[in-house]
Amino acid sequence: MIVNMDELDATDVEILNALQVEGRMANAELARRLNLSPPAIHARIRRLEELGYIREYVAILDRERLGFDMLCFVSITLQLHTREQVQQFRTAVQQIPCVLECHHVTGEYDYLLKVIVRNRKELEHLVMEELTPLPGVARIHTSLVFTEIKSSTALPLGGSQ
Repeated sequence: MIVNMDELDATDVEILNALQVEGRMANAELARRLNLSPPAIHARIRRLEELGYIREYVAILDRERLGFDMLCFVSITLQLHTREQVQQFRTAVQQIPCVLECHHVTGEYDYLLKVIVRNRKELEHLVMEELTPLPGVARIHTSLVFTEIKSSTALPLGGSQ
């Protein structure tokens, strides 16, 4: 659903900003911060969910603490760009758990994947056994991340963040 940002007032933006920073914030606390009643906050959050501004609530895990030491970006070029080949590639990539994100991009490559693996053996397995055999893959380029400088899920909505 495509919605118009004009549907949001300053209070809606403040609610979205607060929930981006602390998704588990209680309605009562959010109401106190914004000087509104808890029922008013609850109604606004329900509306934001129904309109699709809030897609889901998740816990963001520390990948390194969980043993996923390698963050990589994998660029992929397809041989052909037929509708069938593109759809086969997209469907297959969605089934690979270590692929966190897959973007269809412009430029030298067709797709950019953000992946996590525990070590170089898992990376080798991913590239050689899962990505290379996919129908239509012509070229793969892998970049390893040395240091993650910034990682955020918060959108820059304005207001007080």
